[in-house]
Amino acid sequence: MSGLVNVLVIVAVVAVVVVRQCSARRISDGRRWWILPGILLVVSLRDHGLVDAHHEALSVAVLGAELAVGLATGAGWGWTSRLWREADGSLWSKGTKATVLVWTGGLALRAALYGAAALMGIHQGSAALMSALAVTLAVRSGVVMWRAGQMSPAYGGSVDGKSSQSAWKDRV
Repeated sequence: MSGLVNVLVIVAVVAVVVVRQCSARRISDGRRWWILPGILLVVSLRDHGLVDAHHEALSVAVLGAELAVGLATGAGWGWTSRLWREADGSLWSKGTKATVLVWTGGLALRAALYGAAALMGIHQGSAALMSALAVTLAVRSGVVMWRAGQMSPAYGGSVDGKSSQSAWKDRV
């Protein structure tokens, strides 16, 4: 594919991700939230183009900055997501306008890093982007799962459906 087509595909994927995160989505039990980021990280580490061999020190510095941006974007994304519990006890999440701002800021910072690296002659492959995306998704999911664990259960019950208090009849 040409460079223009790649850019259009990336913009379309980011738009789909942002739109999906700004719609209400049920949060699952939380046991598998780390699988997709883990797979992305393993795939990115297997790629030998993660660090530019001709500019190793600068390339590692840019990669570190990219990972820091991913960490900040993921944390901001997780903290700006709205969480609530439905009457049936299910937990839901929805991105807010602040979530879109966090995503936009993260993308702008990544574009600036990519441009600065290109000006310095550093070649960045897709592995750097994939590892930063893995960090973003892992931190976002971790923050959301931590926040979900801090929420009180609906109607005095617990998350697993067992009541943390005995019923009124049981105490009399």
